[in-house]
Amino acid sequence: MIQFTRVSGNSKTGPIPVSGSPSDTCPPACPFAPKDGKPNGCYAAYGPISWQWAKLNKGKIGFEWSEFLTQIKRLARHTLWRHNQFGDLKGFGDSIDTQALADLVKANKGRKGFTYTHKPVLARQGGSFESNASAVKTANALGFAVNLSANNMEHADELKSLDVGPVASVVPENTPNVFYTPKGNKGVICPAQQKEGVTCASCKLCSVIDRSIIVGFKAHGVGKKKVEGQAS
Repeated sequence: MIQFTRVSGNSKTGPIPVSGSPSDTCPPACPFAPKDGKPNGCYAAYGPISWQWAKLNKGKIGFEWSEFLTQIKRLARHTLWRHNQFGDLKGFGDSIDTQALADLVKANKGRKGFTYTHKPVLARQGGSFESNASAVKTANALGFAVNLSANNMEHADELKSLDVGPVASVVPENTPNVFYTPKGNKGVICPAQQKEGVTCASCKLCSVIDRSIIVGFKAHGVGKKKVEGQAS
């Protein structure tokens, strides 16, 4: 099942379509993913948004995958929408369901969907890293923005060197609005964390596929301390 809301009430995204995936799509490679059914730092595992996630996990809300794709195809051309305000790309564990991603990319054609993934794409992570990286690169090439999620700036440098998609990273709280990684890659703090009133709907930076800039996210929410430990 996939959660889908045509007009989000989330103050961070603004009034754009958003989706969410079950927690079993979250890869073990993500250090913030829920563990044994308990929160582990991910902002979506706490507060009101976690209630939606829990209902989706129990199958009480959401669409079947085919109907979800139909909902995306019905969006007006050029519509900005965010895939997975919670959860990760369809697939089990660390693996991406490459056919499902290809189908989503096709449904998104003409629209401006964007998302983030912690699924492993680095050789040192082993497993399905190679097919994951290939699927992400293809998705980005075909217009669906898949941001590679980094745990810290060093990780961001590794992901940036792959050149398979844009990169977003958790960063320490004291990071300046414009920053540079250890390898000199330029980054900016998410504009919504810099200025009140900015949302995904007005910013759109994470939907820009060919950007060279890394988008930095300062840890927030109840699980902030756990996330900060990884980012520092």
